[in-house]
Amino acid sequence: MDRARIEKISKALADETRLMIFEAISRNKRKHMNCGDIVSLQGVTPATVSHHLKILNEAGLVECHKEGQFVYSHSVPGVVQEYSQALAQMARGKKGSRKR
Repeated sequence: MDRARIEKISKALADETRLMIFEAISRNKRKHMNCGDIVSLQGVTPATVSHHLKILNEAGLVECHKEGQFVYSHSVPGVVQEYSQALAQMARGKKGSRKR
């Protein structure tokens, strides 16, 4: 994972609301949630949830798909795993993630 991707994911997760949304989607037993589900859990407006989902999607942390009038989001565990490994390499002083 390159440094630009690490930065994008870090910025996406640095926001408290986005982190809560990501956690809610990741923990959901159905493995996906729509905007209404998230609004009811987090107490934020649909527009705010949509904005945060867009950022999480752009970072690759969630994927969204449309079914009828609903857009469902689910987490992408492989991205988190790759991100964790890249951070561990940085912590060990490895050069693998220094590209921009």
